[in-house]
Amino acid sequence: MNSGRIRSRLAAGAAALAVALLCALAGPGAGTAQAATPCPGHKVRTLTFATGKVVLYKKRGFVCAVTYAKNTRARKSMAISVQARGSRPVRDAGRYVRMAGPVKVHAGHRCVWVKGNVSGRGVSTGWTLC
Repeated sequence: MNSGRIRSRLAAGAAALAVALLCALAGPGAGTAQAATPCPGHKVRTLTFATGKVVLYKKRGFVCAVTYAKNTRARKSMAISVQARGSRPVRDAGRYVRMAGPVKVHAGHRCVWVKGNVSGRGVSTGWTLC
């Protein structure tokens, strides 16, 4: 065997070893996907009502909210509003198929008031997450 063939076989073996090592380091769960949430942070509350739900998230003093519709077959009137105590509400409203929002406000340690509705039916929390 000449030295050119030996070098190419060694290179191929080293490449295969590198690929195997990278696959082993990545682990079995490296390729699994997770559903993306529209808001950063962790889910702190889910408020359900007849035509949908409002989901609240919190991260580093920020509160984020999204309204989801139960029926996603057609566009419908949807809204979400989040107000930190002492501030003006931040809103998203329109005709959507799946969700309204996300709406994000800086609340710090203040309470927030969240309102969400789908097709005129919804929920209003009062001051919460204090």
